[in-house]
Amino acid sequence: QSIVDIEAELAEYQQRQDELDTQRETQLHAVNDAVRAHSIASAALASEEHKLEQSARRREDLKQQIQELATSIEQDQQQLSEATMRRTSALESLDMLESEKSQIDEESETLRSNLDSARKQQDADRDAGQALAVRVESLRSTRAATEQNLDRLQTRMTQLQQRQAALDAELTGDEDLTLATLDQQLQAQLEAKLGGDQALRTAREQLSEIEQRLRAHEQERQQHDGRVQSLREQVQGEKMAAQEVLVRLKTIDEQMLEQHYELDTISAQLPAEAEVDTWASELSQIEQRLERLGPINLAAIDELAEQETRKQYLDEQHLDVTEALETLERAISKIDRETRSRFKETFDDVNTKVQQYFPRLFGGGHGSLEMTGDDLLSAGVLVNAQPPGKRVSSIQLLSGGEKALAAVALVFAFFELNPSPFCMLDEVDAPLDDANVGRFCQLVMEMSERVQFIFITHNKVTMEMSRQLMGVTMNEPGVSRLVAVDVQEAVELASV
Repeated sequence: QSIVDIEAELAEYQQRQDELDTQRETQLHAVNDAVRAHSIASAALASEEHKLEQSARRREDLKQQIQELATSIEQDQQQLSEATMRRTSALESLDMLESEKSQIDEESETLRSNLDSARKQQDADRDAGQALAVRVESLRSTRAATEQNLDRLQTRMTQLQQRQAALDAELTGDEDLTLATLDQQLQAQLEAKLGGDQALRTAREQLSEIEQRLRAHEQERQQHDGRVQSLREQVQGEKMAAQEVLVRLKTIDEQMLEQHYELDTISAQLPAEAEVDTWASELSQIEQRLERLGPINLAAIDELAEQETRKQYLDEQHLDVTEALETLERAISKIDRETRSRFKETFDDVNTKVQQYFPRLFGGGHGSLEMTGDDLLSAGVLVNAQPPGKRVSSIQLLSGGEKALAAVALVFAFFELNPSPFCMLDEVDAPLDDANVGRFCQLVMEMSERVQFIFITHNKVTMEMSRQLMGVTMNEPGVSRLVAVDVQEAVELASV
């Protein structure tokens, strides 16, 4: 009976061990999930920090671009000033050509009047030619109708002649038809034929007369076209000559301006007895001097317009960049304000929690956080720790166990503000004595209501506080095995 009981107990223990293994696997999965969640949170934090760095770099790039645009605008303004000076010089030279241009405009107006008269005459001749063409077409239609009538009369005459022959053949046998009747019919047909011939001759004469008049009008029209073409060529030649004169005058005026000569001053200085040959020789010398000056930049006005267009474009770009920079600066200022506000609020909350947890972990004393500068975003954080009975101003002067407790106070302060489902501690209690371990475990027990703690420890006091133990044992040499123990259940079994 005892063997059966022992086997039953062994089976029960085996079943409980299987259940413990299942619970251990569940806990392992939960731990893995917690590790993954922590990794995801760390990656998200790194991503946000990277975005912040990118925003800072983008801001520096925008500042550099604005500086480059300002330099480019300054250069464009210098070029614009130079182009404005060249444009002013060109406009002054154009004013001197107004009188010559007026004379050329008068000559052009005279040529335009002659051309308009020639065009009106050409239009009248064209209208007359069109009327004659319509008349000729009408006469041609009449001629065609007359010829058709003549053909019908000739056909009719042939038929009558055939009929007459037939009647002559039948005359001997038909006494009722008289010869007088046949003569009357024949006479009527002959008169009709003669009338058709007369109408045909009249139509041919009219057609010949119209064709002669048409040829005369065609010759006259060709003569008018020749005169119009001659006038057009003359007008075109005059225009080219006028344009050439304008170009030459403009070139000479620009060259005189570059040489600081004025036409009115030179004319006033000429003596009344000046001879053409003498001044022609001097003019040749002046032309040689002008040739030595090189080509004149006639595209200054176009360059000025191009530079003005470019300046307008750059001004618009500068305005857009300035507005974008102002918007970005406002956004950065807003982000800085919100960041400072949130950081200050979070820092104060964490500092309050550190001040609460520090004396609980140390059994007294005082601990706090302090900013090392006025700028919240760039200043460092100093951890002040003063265990009971010591005068310490910096955490660097603490022992290993005291540093561990100060770090635990800071970590638990963070967990209190932003709790996580899991908290994993790796031999945090190793440098602590039993008294400090007890206070540490008491604080962990309180926080375990909100956070699940996972310990790696060799301290017996910490293991006694735990609810679930997991370890590694080696029943056989070289063969290790995971063992999970429910502390509460083990205590109940031990008390039986």
